[in-house]
Amino acid sequence: QVHLVESGGGFVQAGGSLRLSCAASGRTFSSYAMGWFRQAPGKEREFVATIKWSGGSTDYTDSVKGRFTISRDNAKNTLYLQMNSLKPEDTAVYYCAAHMGSSLYRAARSYDYWGQGTQVTVSS
Repeated sequence: QVHLVESGGGFVQAGGSLRLSCAASGRTFSSYAMGWFRQAPGKEREFVATIKWSGGSTDYTDSVKGRFTISRDNAKNTLYLQMNSLKPEDTAVYYCAAHMGSSLYRAARSYDYWGQGTQVTVSS
């Protein structure tokens, strides 16, 4: 069992930056691949980024490439999402998720554990 808690969300103007964190507890954090997803009002949850357990491989949805960076610190049991050049369309609740597979997955159904989410609001 893995317990995930996101933090770092907030209100920012377009062009600004935020850094989200996801603190993990329970089973060995380094055994899990991790991902970030987001859900805007009235829309389905969508994939944002994912990272392997070692941190050596990552994948991003096209709309955030070059602006967002996913990283992890296994010694601190923490996942991060650095978000730069934020746009109003990035406004959503952001969730971190974990799975024990060795691959990079974009499908939400592939993830076993989820956090409660943190709100990110970007004003124009």
